[in-house]
Amino acid sequence: MHMKSLLHFTENHRYCVYRDFCLSSLDSRMLSSIYQPMVGAFAISLYHLLFQQIPIEKLGYSLLEQQRRLFLTLGLEPSERGRKFLIEQASLLEAVGLLQTCRMYMPEHEDYVYEYELQQPLSPAEFFNTQHLTLLLRDKIGKFAVLALREELWAREPEEFSGPTATAGHKENISLAFYDIFELNTHVIDYELEQALSEVSTARQPGVRLSDDEDALNYADIILRFPKDSVNREHVEKLRFNHEQMGIINYVVNKYDLTTQDLCRLLDEDGVFAVDGSIALEELQRKANMHFRQDKRRQEQREVYAGKVVSFRQNEESQDPAPLEHAVEMEYYVDVPVQFQSKCDIHQYNMMLRNEPYTKLLKTFFPGSVPDNFLDIFDKIDHSYKLPGEVINVLIHYLMSLLTSSGNDQRINRNFVEAIASNMLLKQVNSYEKAVQYIRDQSKVKGKQAAASGGGRTRTYGSKAVRVKPEIPIAQESQTMDAVSEEEFEAMLRMAAEMQASKKKGV
Repeated sequence: MHMKSLLHFTENHRYCVYRDFCLSSLDSRMLSSIYQPMVGAFAISLYHLLFQQIPIEKLGYSLLEQQRRLFLTLGLEPSERGRKFLIEQASLLEAVGLLQTCRMYMPEHEDYVYEYELQQPLSPAEFFNTQHLTLLLRDKIGKFAVLALREELWAREPEEFSGPTATAGHKENISLAFYDIFELNTHVIDYELEQALSEVSTARQPGVRLSDDEDALNYADIILRFPKDSVNREHVEKLRFNHEQMGIINYVVNKYDLTTQDLCRLLDEDGVFAVDGSIALEELQRKANMHFRQDKRRQEQREVYAGKVVSFRQNEESQDPAPLEHAVEMEYYVDVPVQFQSKCDIHQYNMMLRNEPYTKLLKTFFPGSVPDNFLDIFDKIDHSYKLPGEVINVLIHYLMSLLTSSGNDQRINRNFVEAIASNMLLKQVNSYEKAVQYIRDQSKVKGKQAAASGGGRTRTYGSKAVRVKPEIPIAQESQTMDAVSEEEFEAMLRMAAEMQASKKKGV
């Protein structure tokens, strides 16, 4: 029995019992010998008490009464302890298939009414063919007792039937069918009889059971929290018997992870219901998506702030031992950036990337204070994306290498960094070695793209990469030119004079 609050299940709530069968001697034997060892004597007593609410010679529903009658008949106190015990016993009956419990919300009384639907005990053949019930009985009374009970409940066939002649296919079914004996007058249709039978039939509304992994909302959960003076109140009240619209609402609730309060707030807004009172799915999804995104941003901010407080408190606690340093294998060494080459060697730099927190690493890249936008970006990656510290350090190294590389006009912004971090998450980069291999693969990809472009530069406009005219090298004077001798210089002057004279003659 799924119960969120004990205030929804008290002795003042009304109940009724429904059954469409009657207990036979075999059923009573199954209850006492099979089901009672599994669920206990008190649960079987509750089953018999509910069975007796309807006269033995009738089927259908019992009268609506307060559950106080159940508490007093079973000798339970109408307190929190008694409610829990009664819920526990009813849950045992539900687990073994003897009971189904439903509740209905009555708007006129603004309260719940419970319906206990009794199920007939399984026959011995059906019970022992049900594996989980047989295993439960074995755990309760033992394997040999289960075999003994099965032998007691099953009368064996005569020995003559179990011989080889009976199993050789000599058995013949000689029974007659219904229409071989009786003939019905099907030419006349009795509409009055059909109408009378439909009127007296016990048509029942099936209860919607909530699965364990999907806490679906029902009409009662919504109407209890929906404001009475709302304009959309009449539309919400129509959802009581409209299971299709409730299915649409539960689809939106599960898709955007909404609570009951969130759903009631959305259903109270304008445009959620159409003119005919049906759910406007597109508008409801749009509003639910906006609420989901806003709640996600607020949750990320809370996680970032909580992470800052935790890190601040951890820094203040001087009693904690210093974390162990992890060594870096030389095959996973990365190159030292230009600004660090005069400060540390390659061994020190890689040890710093592997062991230092990203906050201290950022301080080493900036001579003054770290810009707030940079710090916020990596705070979100740390507390929202949950990337390990050494992976974040390798990411910072990769970004700084892009900034300091010659001929690269890449700008580091929030979307660019989050795109790389999300790609790392998808590829399950969760260690220093995987992070180094990742940035090496990215560098190879960029190198292949540059080689494919023929040495020319490419600029990105939106989602299209446009090739720009390649840079043409300019010839410069060489400082190591050989000196001209005097004979060569005189020959050059004579050649110039001859060219000048031939030009004048032509004029």
